[in-house]
Amino acid sequence: MSKVVMTYRDYAALPDDGRRYELYDGELIELTSPTLRHQRAIGRLYRTLGEHVQRHALGEILLAPFDVILSDMTVFQPDILFIDRACLGVLAEHGVEGSPTLAVEVLSPSTASRDRGRKRALYARHGVPYLWLVDPVTGAIEAYVLEGHDYRLAARASGDASVSLPPFLDLALSPATLFV
Repeated sequence: MSKVVMTYRDYAALPDDGRRYELYDGELIELTSPTLRHQRAIGRLYRTLGEHVQRHALGEILLAPFDVILSDMTVFQPDILFIDRACLGVLAEHGVEGSPTLAVEVLSPSTASRDRGRKRALYARHGVPYLWLVDPVTGAIEAYVLEGHDYRLAARASGDASVSLPPFLDLALSPATLFV
């Protein structure tokens, strides 16, 4: 039996059934509902990044659900995304048409292996310059920088110490404050 391959057009035509989906190279993946710990981490990080981006007029921070259309067959809804002001042209009413500057994925037990593996590889293939993987279980943030066709781990931060993570090298962020 062959696998059904979907395009963005098919994805956009899905009925609004209250569920969230993503497209991985044409494969429709249903997203699970986030946990309380996951939601708290997203909320705190969104506020921190949003205030910094607004204060320095760096671009725009957006929160899921918002489609990032990386190709006709790959559409993600990162938990948080940042678009640098020089790249704001990728923003459309229905989503981001192209690569955001930064995609932030908060890991859940049900999605961690996919986020670290297939999804990370697809972000790299489509040229997303920065990727953060936030782990509420370990209290860590991994910041990746795209080099060539793959990501290099630029920093792994946890605890109370303030760190600056790319692309926000002028933002002092304490990972522990996200996981209270």
